[in-house]
Amino acid sequence: MSLHKLTAGSGYDYLTRQVAALDATEKGHIGLASYYTERGESPGVWIGSGMDGIDGLAAGDPVAAEQMRALFGCGLHPLAELRQQQLEGPDLTDQDFQNLARLGAPFKIVDNDLRPFRLEVAKRIAALNTTIGWPADASVAAADRARVRTQVAREFFLAEHGREPVSARELTGQIAKDSRPRTQTVAGYDLTFSPVKSVSTLWAVADPTVAAVIEQAHQAAVHDALTFLETHALFTRTGPQGIRQVNVRGLVATAFTHRDSRAGDPDLHTHVAVANKVQTLDGRWLSIDGRVLFKANVAASETYNTALEQRLRDSLGVRFAERPGTDPAKRPIREIVGVDPRLNQRWSTRRAAPTSTPAAESWPSSSSMTMAGRRPRWKRCIWHSRRRWRPAILSTNPDPWLSNVQPGSARPQPY
Repeated sequence: MSLHKLTAGSGYDYLTRQVAALDATEKGHIGLASYYTERGESPGVWIGSGMDGIDGLAAGDPVAAEQMRALFGCGLHPLAELRQQQLEGPDLTDQDFQNLARLGAPFKIVDNDLRPFRLEVAKRIAALNTTIGWPADASVAAADRARVRTQVAREFFLAEHGREPVSARELTGQIAKDSRPRTQTVAGYDLTFSPVKSVSTLWAVADPTVAAVIEQAHQAAVHDALTFLETHALFTRTGPQGIRQVNVRGLVATAFTHRDSRAGDPDLHTHVAVANKVQTLDGRWLSIDGRVLFKANVAASETYNTALEQRLRDSLGVRFAERPGTDPAKRPIREIVGVDPRLNQRWSTRRAAPTSTPAAESWPSSSSMTMAGRRPRWKRCIWHSRRRWRPAILSTNPDPWLSNVQPGSARPQPY
């Protein structure tokens, strides 16, 4: 299980984009031949013990786009729009409509976060392109962009402090401060449950009966992990500066089961979008204590892994064993015995692709990695590892926003 924040506004929409953009809305398990020709994913469903406090919806109900927009986009009741339309009676006020839609405090949404520094950099880059006869919005070389950013940052520093920066650290600090977007409200958390690759592989090649058993085991393991979180890691805080931690009724969440990776490989996994709205035992709607949730990440992940193994052993009689050749310093990965590792690797396109990209050919050797800079050895290796892998990963990402990224280049900035 991985855990990431969802921001208010449109931070959730990638979960619904596949269903909204593609043709099919009911997929389920299909034959392997049809797997590569059918399009679309199953729609999400509402889950969690906290659904008992959501009037008009229950666990298992399908998720609608307007419901996601209300809860995860604005922090309102999922049926806010419908409830307001059904409200009738004389002498109704705006407050009556607001009270009907509220689920605690609505989210604060930051729109059009255009910082002066970013606007000035964009303006000067456009002027530079115009000078050389290029379109104003054309991409520029990394060195030219860095020079413009440095020049603008120096001017901003002088205007703020009344002097020139005395060191590169002061200048880079100014760039970081002026480039940083304003903090967005946390609308929820994306809990992604992904079985080991051999489970997805067996699910993809198995007959429909066995495949259904595998998917049921996966869904049951997800439920076990969510029950663990609701029991041991779900709280809110009240009082001055959140001094008091209190219990809540349960999660309000949506579950989206996807069956493809972004590269089109078989990849059975479930996104659980947990709303940052929980109901206290006295009926108030407050936000989740995210610190406890993040601390329970590893325990919840192990709960899912262990439950999935046990359920597959009990239902199908498969055996799991540690994958050979893994890093002894890391937690061993356990795969299903008998599933050909070559097939697992063949269907791990996004993981395998970086080793065959042009960016991989320019990666430094391990010996040169340990000689760079003055960082401790372990920090240098992590830093270089990120620099080596990120451009290649981005170059294999089919996201249209990244379609113009070349191996070894930086992610384009949305000026």
